[in-house]
Amino acid sequence: MIHYSATIADHGRRMDSFLRAILPAASLSYIRQLLKGGSVTLNDAPAAPDSLLRRSDTIDLKETSRIKALLVPRSKGPDILYEDDEIAIFNKPAGLSVHRSAEHGIRNLVDVGISFFGRRGIVLKLYPVNRLDRETSGLVVMAKSSAKAGDFGKLFQEGLVEKRYLTVVSGKTADSGVIDLPLDEKESRSEYRTLCTRKGVSILSVTPVTGRSHQIRRHLSSIGHPVMGDLRYGGKRIRDLDGHALHSYRLSFPHPVSGAGVSIFSPVPEEFAGYLSRILDGEIVPLLDSLLAG
Repeated sequence: MIHYSATIADHGRRMDSFLRAILPAASLSYIRQLLKGGSVTLNDAPAAPDSLLRRSDTIDLKETSRIKALLVPRSKGPDILYEDDEIAIFNKPAGLSVHRSAEHGIRNLVDVGISFFGRRGIVLKLYPVNRLDRETSGLVVMAKSSAKAGDFGKLFQEGLVEKRYLTVVSGKTADSGVIDLPLDEKESRSEYRTLCTRKGVSILSVTPVTGRSHQIRRHLSSIGHPVMGDLRYGGKRIRDLDGHALHSYRLSFPHPVSGAGVSIFSPVPEEFAGYLSRILDGEIVPLLDSLLAG
């Protein structure tokens, strides 16, 4: 057997996403076959595609010649959290644009994703269904055809996608709150709950009900609690963290093809997790478990 131990960057990751990370050249059907055939165990029990990992979980993978040929170091390639025949959901790192722009250069998530599928022998275009700011990390949905991009895009337009973000802001916030501040002359609404306040900052879970440009950053700044690291809107610079402390950690939506409810959690990037750990004196797992629980 080939043994792995889940890290903090896996906390909340689906098992099929973990397998995609270590077997990037494997087809989607082969990963499904491994799980269905019992070739993968989680803490010595059969693993399912949607089994969620937690730090220090043990994953065992049957050692075969085909699996050994497909194995690569986990640092290779983009981080795909969910994939089916219609979409791939990426965990975008901070500092990478979703699409090509003159301002931020050529490298972008769309091209990285297309190259990744090309290495699997799949020629396709990827169509972003949602977007994140360059310095915001987390969940980006990419459709595998323009038609599916339209189908999934309607979910966002009709408010059928629940979006949640994890952020750290300056100061002590209320236990919960609603920010109804028009942005760009359009109705805008953000809801938040405070997870904890320590060391002069507050850790929040934020649900943007509408989807305006820089909405969360602008809304939180407007109430005197800018996102840490967000220099544009008044946040303080953070040691050892590039960009700002804002991460898209959950998307939930009804799948327009299968009809099933889909809820994907995005593990917190290692640098952001390190920052949270410093705030919480190392007690980060209870916070992440609270996010997983809802």
